[in-house]
Amino acid sequence: MSFRLGLTGSIGMGKSTTAQMFADADCTVWDADAAVHRLYSQGGAAVKPMAEVFPDAIENGAVSRVTLKNIISTDPGALKRIESIVHPLVAADRAKFIEQASSDILVFDIPLLFETGGEKAMDAVAVVYVSDDVQQARVMARGTMTLDQFLAIKSKQMPASEKRARADFVIETDTLEHARTQVHHIVEQIKKRVSHA
Repeated sequence: MSFRLGLTGSIGMGKSTTAQMFADADCTVWDADAAVHRLYSQGGAAVKPMAEVFPDAIENGAVSRVTLKNIISTDPGALKRIESIVHPLVAADRAKFIEQASSDILVFDIPLLFETGGEKAMDAVAVVYVSDDVQQARVMARGTMTLDQFLAIKSKQMPASEKRARADFVIETDTLEHARTQVHHIVEQIKKRVSHA
């Protein structure tokens, strides 16, 4: 039985980079965003049900995230309908991953882990973290959103302090080297725990 580690953290905290560090440490990583990407792409399981509810969101046989964002911004009820389609499909994708994975430690990279109650399915949770200033600087440096958009996303996420308080492990991602050291330490701790179980 594999150990299930949830990996989460707010936007710009370094979660994707940290997930790669776990992969480099021989953990098998499931990425929630990548799962949604698969479901939305041509031939993906979400295309047909989305087309029935939001036909305008389908472009070239795939779901357009840009169009969905516009629909959500103008239709207050749209997000709930989208989630009711996508969440069960993401859960099925995750179940298939668990069935096929064989490594001792499975890492689940899920941005809204606590917000969706996903931590209940995990053996432990690791939260990535940096200071508010560094977080904002990182997101702004990407050049993909305005400050207002960043603040709007941040306001929908659980405060970083609360995530840290609820986590089993906190990974400070101030430098790559520091983050990597912490990841290796967590992997060692989990392997000890698994071998004593």
